[in-house]
Amino acid sequence: MATIAIYSMKGGVGKTTLAVNLAWAAATVSGRRTLLWDLDGQAASTFILSDGRKRGEEARAVLECDIPPQDIIAPTRVPGLDLLPADGSLRTLDQIFVEIDRKRHLARLLEDLDRHYGCIILDCPPGLSVTSRQVMGAASMILMPMIPSTLSRRAYEEVRDYLAADQEPSPPIFPVFTMVDQRRSAHRAALDANPGCPVIPMASAVEMMADHHAPVGDYAPRAPATRAFLNLWRVVEAGLARR
Repeated sequence: MATIAIYSMKGGVGKTTLAVNLAWAAATVSGRRTLLWDLDGQAASTFILSDGRKRGEEARAVLECDIPPQDIIAPTRVPGLDLLPADGSLRTLDQIFVEIDRKRHLARLLEDLDRHYGCIILDCPPGLSVTSRQVMGAASMILMPMIPSTLSRRAYEEVRDYLAADQEPSPPIFPVFTMVDQRRSAHRAALDANPGCPVIPMASAVEMMADHHAPVGDYAPRAPATRAFLNLWRVVEAGLARR
């Protein structure tokens, strides 16, 4: 099973957009049975992909092993893609992991899902914290979305250095430029300085995901953004194959 964490130091950089559309690509292009696990208390992935019903504190109960994940996992409108939804109880996710006090707790929960899925995408909350350490101990690969800017690049380098200083082996971390507007000189300069970095463009089709409650490829299959997500998935899958 491949576990791909979508992680960022800060919000507002297209993290959920990346998580939802990569999960769509894994299920539709590669035919992998895929689970998107929404770990962010804002529950944006859940809003986009779920049936919209109001939820209680089931997400916390899963992490505390009071209920099995299968009790709240639900299919989405995308064939082969399931959702493990978030709710407001995950707003204190760091504290939950502190109270559980098990170093690889998330990794063990993912191992229990191994026989059911060929790919799991984690939509992670922002920040460098207890939760991020759980994620880094569980993922096969980390994708870090960032808007092309000096501050975003600095955030990526901070995470990279944090991982390098750790005593335990960590998964590879790859930057992805998101919300790219090539009319902006700063964005063009960042792309020129990092020619191998995948690019997801700023696009109205992407901004409509919440309105359609669907991945971009579901309602705009020929859009440039859809092609960008498909290209990124091919890069990710090739990286997973090498591992």
